[in-house]
Amino acid sequence: MKIFDGHADIWFDVSAKRKNGEEHIVKKHHLDRFKTGNIMGGIFIAYLDENAVDEEREMMWMINSTMHEIQKNEELYNIIKSSGDFNKGIINEKLNVLMGIEGLRAIKKNLDWLDTFYQLGFRHASLTWNEENDLGTGAKGDENRGITKTGKAAIKKMNELGMIVDVSHANEKTFWGIYEVSNKPIIASHSNARSLCDHVRNLTDKQIRAVAESGGLVGAVAYKGFVDLEKDRQTIERYVDHIDHMVSLGGIKHVGLGFDFCEYLYTGRTGKDMNPKGLEDASYAQNVIEELRKRKYSEEDIRKIAYENFMRVIEITLEK
Repeated sequence: MKIFDGHADIWFDVSAKRKNGEEHIVKKHHLDRFKTGNIMGGIFIAYLDENAVDEEREMMWMINSTMHEIQKNEELYNIIKSSGDFNKGIINEKLNVLMGIEGLRAIKKNLDWLDTFYQLGFRHASLTWNEENDLGTGAKGDENRGITKTGKAAIKKMNELGMIVDVSHANEKTFWGIYEVSNKPIIASHSNARSLCDHVRNLTDKQIRAVAESGGLVGAVAYKGFVDLEKDRQTIERYVDHIDHMVSLGGIKHVGLGFDFCEYLYTGRTGKDMNPKGLEDASYAQNVIEELRKRKYSEEDIRKIAYENFMRVIEITLEK
């Protein structure tokens, strides 16, 4: 079954490899794994490394690298910009890509950047990564600090433009600020259930229900530290436990897959220790489908989790 991955740091990887002069990076480093795992595409993310010093300059480099990659490989991508584009990608059998930005700290308080991102094809963003910035507070920031006045204005502008608002990485106070301001569905593209794995990056049951009530979804994340705190329980079975739990809270229409595979981000590492056993990288993605079948999910419900729920939220948000 086809899968839409709600979170993949592909544009970050493209940017890093462009600095070494590489071309056709997705073809060389990602496409085979996508095909093996039957991953049709996903939200491909531009993300600033936490060590970036000149943030605006680094963001410009990443955008330039992304545009170069797309221009040189137009036959590979179906860039989702408008309602109906998702289905076109399925029909044309191209990589269905929603362009995203993880953390907007580089824009400071200048919301004109959102217009630029939109014109370049970006249709997704989160206010923060784990840090505190001019827009809001990330998961590792001050728990008493939340969304800012500028952050609220950013959410309203994203709603108006037709950009998906992502609450993964926001701390709880920022989460609830976003929930109150947004008039369109919100997503947590790559988060799990805190009641199963008590990590600050995971969501409380109340938050999971709120995401569902907004019309959005939670993409279950495959980073092992968010699956379970105990090493011997960091397995694909435990990963699917999170899916079961979130479905029980929010309903089948409000859960997806947001793997956040990151083995390719670390030079000199195989990455097999980054993700749960049985879900080591994108090529193993169909193991999730098989585990859902073992748990007696219907094919209709598995399709919803695999890609239809993301498709629904994208259609609602991008339609004019």
